[in-house]
Amino acid sequence: MRLFHFSDDPTITIFEPRPVCIASERPPGREWLNGPLVWAIDDVNDFMYLFPRDCPRILIWAKPETSEEDRQLLGGWRGAAYIERGWLERLQAGRIHRYEMPTESFEDLQDAGMWVSRKAVVPLALSVVSRLDFEFAPRGIELRVVESLMPLKALRETTLHVSAIRLRNAQP
Repeated sequence: MRLFHFSDDPTITIFEPRPVCIASERPPGREWLNGPLVWAIDDVNDFMYLFPRDCPRILIWAKPETSEEDRQLLGGWRGAAYIERGWLERLQAGRIHRYEMPTESFEDLQDAGMWVSRKAVVPLALSVVSRLDFEFAPRGIELRVVESLMPLKALRETTLHVSAIRLRNAQP
């Protein structure tokens, strides 16, 4: 398994733990997840961050308990990434910096491939990913362009895993 951190900044030499910008409601005993941490994503779920930083998106994939009916929503793909049409050009023209992280100090959150470190982390390598729209299909993820993400909130009623990121930037 490999861990990555994605950033617009190509000059990071050390990742210092820092609190999240916008705190989330956490289950009892997990409030520390809003505190100073270094975040990383595993290589299986890295597609969740192959977007311009502020791009709103909804990502779905099957879980072991996903119903057959809901699996049909994937259309034979491992998962799907929804973005709004207004972000497509930025996705196509965008590039992002992928930092590979050492795994030693990271803890698995058992949540969508997310890992955290409570210590500073020096990245192992840096690569640039461009033409982000071409990165999904090789990972088995279908990129789906929609006018608005808001009607897709109903996906939360399915048995699929649903991750909604940066929805505050979505069309009303």
